[in-house]
Amino acid sequence: MIDPISSLAFSMHANKGVFAVMLGSGVSRPARIPTGWEITIELVRKVAALAKADCEPDPAAWYRTRMGKEPDYSELLDAVAKTPAERQQLLRSYWEPTEQEREEGAKTPTATHRAIAELVKRGYIRVILMTNFDRLQETALHDVGIQPVVLSSPDHIEGALPLVHTACAVIKIHGDYLDTRIRNTPEELAAYPEAINKLLDRVFDEFGLIVAGWSAEWDEALRAAITRAPTRRFSTYWTSRGDPADKALKLIAHRGAIPVKVADADNFFTDLLSKVQSLEEFDRPHPLSTEAAVATLKRYLSEPKYRISLTDLISAEVGRTADTLAKSVLADVASQVDADGLLKRLRTAESAMTTVMHMAFVAGQWAEGEQVEEWCRALRKLATLRGSNGRTAWLALQRYPASLLWYAFGVGAASRRRWQTLQHLFNAHLVRDGQADLRGVDAFPAWAMMDRNMDLIKLIPELQNHHTPLQDRLTEVMTPMFSRSFESEDAFQLTFDWFEVLTSLAYAAPIVELDGRYWTLPGSFGWRKGNFQRIADEIKISLEKEGAGSAFVTTGLVAKAPHLAAKNVASLEEFVGRLGWGW
Repeated sequence: MIDPISSLAFSMHANKGVFAVMLGSGVSRPARIPTGWEITIELVRKVAALAKADCEPDPAAWYRTRMGKEPDYSELLDAVAKTPAERQQLLRSYWEPTEQEREEGAKTPTATHRAIAELVKRGYIRVILMTNFDRLQETALHDVGIQPVVLSSPDHIEGALPLVHTACAVIKIHGDYLDTRIRNTPEELAAYPEAINKLLDRVFDEFGLIVAGWSAEWDEALRAAITRAPTRRFSTYWTSRGDPADKALKLIAHRGAIPVKVADADNFFTDLLSKVQSLEEFDRPHPLSTEAAVATLKRYLSEPKYRISLTDLISAEVGRTADTLAKSVLADVASQVDADGLLKRLRTAESAMTTVMHMAFVAGQWAEGEQVEEWCRALRKLATLRGSNGRTAWLALQRYPASLLWYAFGVGAASRRRWQTLQHLFNAHLVRDGQADLRGVDAFPAWAMMDRNMDLIKLIPELQNHHTPLQDRLTEVMTPMFSRSFESEDAFQLTFDWFEVLTSLAYAAPIVELDGRYWTLPGSFGWRKGNFQRIADEIKISLEKEGAGSAFVTTGLVAKAPHLAAKNVASLEEFVGRLGWGW
């Protein structure tokens, strides 16, 4: 049977924004944040000290005997700090960290707050309910670039947008620590203002619920709000470290909630985030949807009358993929560069590009003329999604989705020896770098894409000892996709090397024509010497036998004249021999 956290992860992944999170004081306790009642008792101690009285061992009982009423947060605060500025400074000491506390990690967002913030950023959570007064969750949200709408009093609620139009709402049910209207006494927790009740009724009716760090023992009005919820549209998951108390059990039964035993909130939310991320990474398009897209593409390629339909099909699929990429691989380019982040970005891009790659491979085999240009436009679409500010490695990797398309289309064309199609692909002016137009062959091959960041890929342990790690990654991704079109894995590898050898020759063609110093793009053919020599020999034989009539010359793929083409091939052979294993 599937465990509750996995079940929640599946449900959350399939229903973005459906679940609200309700956090109690237990979530902030690990950060050494006191509860509202604990602060009230501390204020009683300050009042006793002012009166030169001993209130121990029970400050609340002392206050009731001395004052004839329950301790009231607002009254006590007014007694020990007379002006708003004094009150604010006093409160800051309870919830905001000193330099020493910050160094110790105290009074700063916990792993729970940060995991929730990441789930908000990814669109899985939009509503956060809190009984806490602190601002740890808001801080965690700000750290990932989310500016939440914070509702902590009736007047905030009255002027707020409906939840459906809010990207993230933090509802502080008992108030905010810098507002003296916070609720913490038994009387204040017994009934809420009407505006808060109406808002809670909507949340408990319209959202699923994840409860963490809340015992349900003291908050009578909150228990009442959950009890009066008329429906249970979505599931409730109730986390607890031990066995829930009677009042919590009654709510669990009423809500039909799923109890989840956890070591602590940090482990629960970290695990939940990890599972949701895993579902994102491996959420490839359904095989039937990919097959349907490829079948439709084949039909549209077969006759010119489908020209408009073909454009619409490619545009729609690439646009959908681009939207997915913009929220993942192309986002958060300022974060730390590490192996986990790299692998996640690669997998996410590969997953998002699955259908487009299958389509591009078939198009490479069969597209003609303007149909090829449609795929050049698709490359341009993916290439121009790149940002300009962030860590160099992540910015370089933003071109990876376009490179996946480039290789899928190119290997497809090479498999059918469609040299004119490759020449069209190589020389299409796809992107702009400053004021200079770049050819496709300048931008999307593995070495050109990563430039000086090729060692980044070697952060992945299984690629650390590879001479051409990114090409090997591409081969690993593409082999199972396209294996049915080849007699064997070796046949696919030979075709892959054909594509890369022609890419290197096309890159170097202008250098040869200008008689410049030879340099070109290294490829995995450099260490697969058998494949490389076989390909080089076949090109040389074609040039010797056919001369100016060789397809490698008539297309301009290797050079525009036989002697220049021969010089290009010879220079590449020398280049490969000179570099040896030093790719």
